[in-house]
Amino acid sequence: MAMMQAPAAGGLSKAVFLDKDGTVVENVPYNVDPSLLRFTPHAIEGLQMLADDGFRLIMITNQPGVGLGLFDLAALTRLQEALTERLAQHGLVLDGFYACTHAPGLDPSRAPCSCRKPSPGLLLQAAEERGLDLERSWMIGDILDDIEAGRRAGCRTVMLDVGNETVWRTSELRVPHHRAADLREAARWIVQASPLPWDTAAALNTDGLHGNQPRV
Repeated sequence: MAMMQAPAAGGLSKAVFLDKDGTVVENVPYNVDPSLLRFTPHAIEGLQMLADDGFRLIMITNQPGVGLGLFDLAALTRLQEALTERLAQHGLVLDGFYACTHAPGLDPSRAPCSCRKPSPGLLLQAAEERGLDLERSWMIGDILDDIEAGRRAGCRTVMLDVGNETVWRTSELRVPHHRAADLREAARWIVQASPLPWDTAAALNTDGLHGNQPRV
């Protein structure tokens, strides 16, 4: 489900796809109360750095609370509007908000959806609707499902090492190109690496792909 999207700009743009909970805002499970929104440390500085470098900011979030009946779409929309307004107070434009509202495994007779991360469906939808160049784009998240979704969509990826990944189910698709302590550090890496061709940037990143493997 995509919410409150502006028309796509002409040509292909680069973007940073952002997980919401634990990445841009503090992780409060199933939260739809705008008063509980708190930005993660250095999130605003990082987002400003990305926006200044010409990246469009697109949020990609799993919101199973809708499918589980814990809150409705109207409540999620109010939260999105509050988040968009708070970012705007810092001069930041949230260029798209894409949410999977399905509850995984709720109906075992139905096949899993294609939009819930680690599936790349929402990233692919955003790229098509908003004219985004996936090879020039990045996915930032705090768990390996975010990384897998980004890689499967054809993006480069950064994982925030903030302790929110607890399962460490690993595969080649779940190894981030880089790991960072917060959004500001992630943004610095992305701005430095983005002018380089994909293979060159990946080869330079010995931390993310080789020497700094996920903990198990």
